[in-house]
Amino acid sequence: MNHVPQSGHPSSESERRWVHGALEMLAQEAARSADTHLLKLNFPGFDGIDFYFKDESVHPSGSLKHRLARSLYLYALCNGRLRAGQAVVDASSGSTAISEAWFARLLGLSFTAVMPACTAPRKIRDVQALGGRCDLVDDPAQVHARAAGHAARGACHLDQFGLAERATDWRGNNNIAESILQQMVHEPHPVPAWIVCGAGTGGTSATIGRNLRYRRLDTRLCVAEPPGCGFAEGWRTRSRDTLARLPTLIEGIGRPCVEPGFLFDVVDHVIEVPDTASIAAAWLLEELLGRRYGGSSGTNLVACLQLAAAMRARGERGSIVSLLCDPGVRYVETLFNPAWLAERNIDTAPAREALQLCLASGRWMPLQE
Repeated sequence: MNHVPQSGHPSSESERRWVHGALEMLAQEAARSADTHLLKLNFPGFDGIDFYFKDESVHPSGSLKHRLARSLYLYALCNGRLRAGQAVVDASSGSTAISEAWFARLLGLSFTAVMPACTAPRKIRDVQALGGRCDLVDDPAQVHARAAGHAARGACHLDQFGLAERATDWRGNNNIAESILQQMVHEPHPVPAWIVCGAGTGGTSATIGRNLRYRRLDTRLCVAEPPGCGFAEGWRTRSRDTLARLPTLIEGIGRPCVEPGFLFDVVDHVIEVPDTASIAAAWLLEELLGRRYGGSSGTNLVACLQLAAAMRARGERGSIVSLLCDPGVRYVETLFNPAWLAERNIDTAPAREALQLCLASGRWMPLQE
């Protein structure tokens, strides 16, 4: 007579059923979420160069981080790290936290976001509206330690900064790179000359860079970064101990240190964009697209124009693709608030004029910090 070994954990079967149910809910959500739009723009000064912006703000939780949050929950479930009824925690400056809170509500779990106290107020309210709790930290450098403290008390730490580059399937499964390249198939220049993205956790740049290599494409990857921040400094020195030289007002990118998910060798170029130019470009995007997007989307636009100007100077034609990461409504009290800008002595007018001249002439003028 054969005996089936019994688990030492009486609840193992019910736990397995819960995990299977949670995974099924995530699969259903992915099937319900249509892919995001790829918006095309052409500018007078760049004849023969097409610009595309993938609007990740239309995800159900409102940003590019919807993809990452789903992947992090899948990773935690499939690695046995997340159990029924377990609290969930992560360190985030906002958009990832909002997406993680959205998925926590879907799965019926409690969620705590450890956030810098300077995070845009609208993002804090959005996490709370989804049922999440915000643990605000005065020193942004301490968010990881605070999240680890929650994990030590039994919470499942999703750990976006430690796990982003491995949680996402970079070969396929409708990741951001696969989605872009499929949407480009029927365009005049279907293989982009450049794809431009920022670096927060490093997961997006790692996924895109790996996928481009996997597909054996000539497309190059550029990371758009605030000056002197973690990715730019680390990429330049190839040192993982590098710290940022300057702080930034652009949330979601511009990390103070080199995060574990930063993969330097899959990135071809880094362009450092002054905060004032990123904010000016975010305002410009509203004029171009009729909707507001966050500061990191402005950073991406500036880098795209700089790359396009270099292509034009060399007589090259082609396409450049970038991302619209999150909606501008999250920054109405900060980046889109003239009083907030004035308090910080930020005058975006010179940068906006320079960017508009670039759109018209196709020539790049260096921007002042």
